[in-house]
Amino acid sequence: MRFNLVAIASFVIIIGGLSLASSIVVPFLLAVFIAIIIYPILELMSKIHINRFFAFIILIGICGSGLWFLGSVVASAILKFSTDLPLYKTKIDIFIDNLILYVKDRADIDISNNILSFINIDKLITTTSNLLLQTGSLVTQSFLVFLLLAFILFESQIFKDKVAYFAAKDPTTLHIANTFISNLKRYLAIKTISSIATGVIVWGFLVLFDVPHALLWAILAFILNYIPTIGSIIAAIPAILVSLAVNGLSVTLWLTLIYLMVNVAIGNFIEPKFLGKGLGISTLVVILSLLFWGFVFGIGGMFLAVPLTMSIKIALDANPRTKFISVLLSN
Repeated sequence: MRFNLVAIASFVIIIGGLSLASSIVVPFLLAVFIAIIIYPILELMSKIHINRFFAFIILIGICGSGLWFLGSVVASAILKFSTDLPLYKTKIDIFIDNLILYVKDRADIDISNNILSFINIDKLITTTSNLLLQTGSLVTQSFLVFLLLAFILFESQIFKDKVAYFAAKDPTTLHIANTFISNLKRYLAIKTISSIATGVIVWGFLVLFDVPHALLWAILAFILNYIPTIGSIIAAIPAILVSLAVNGLSVTLWLTLIYLMVNVAIGNFIEPKFLGKGLGISTLVVILSLLFWGFVFGIGGMFLAVPLTMSIKIALDANPRTKFISVLLSN
């Protein structure tokens, strides 16, 4: 009993410490996961006889340019959107007022008031703005992520040697490391490809429908697609609100349908087909992990929810005393 209380207290203290240090922990974890994805490229460049140091410089240069471009585009787009936000809010308020008049003319007043009382545009716009600011803050931390990524890749060979050293003493160490890395690489690679596809398709239709800040909403769709289940839904809200303010109801309904079709096709059919059951995490655990890691790390934790939960599951599975917890997390 005393041991259980100590374990629970230790867990609470650790989670509290991680939450307080989220501004450092989240960029570090992002850098680790990016390094796991791109490390095979570094190995491939070495195999084709490119000097490892020059291969490292080339790869870091590409990653740094990509992170800088993404951060600068998102920061400038959010600034422009924030400037235009009062205008969009005014137009949406006018649309809501017209909708109220339309409903009152065709329905009982009490019924229309009850229905429209659920519509709180001010709160929705405020929540959307906060989401954009948090996402932008995460993206603009790209310089810290870049520095950490550079050091991780620079010492990647040392890390391999350490794993080999521990594997010589305990063969299960190598199995755990290989399982973790292979599952994580597959998950992040497929998520990245599907996120790029989502962003490109959404951008094309946003440009077609002449929705302002199309590039911002496409990048938001790309980034938030890494958040399972709810990320794509959240990414659609600001674009739909802006479309409603600028293009009216009919175009916005078509845009909503397209968002729904893209998210259902990629999230429910394409991703599961390639991911299969290799991750071994149940859908309920994914939802709970979103809530838990989102509480600990904020929006950054929601991006990292599945990789972190998968890592914990692999670690628990390796120990016979904690294997039952791994079984509870599995599908």
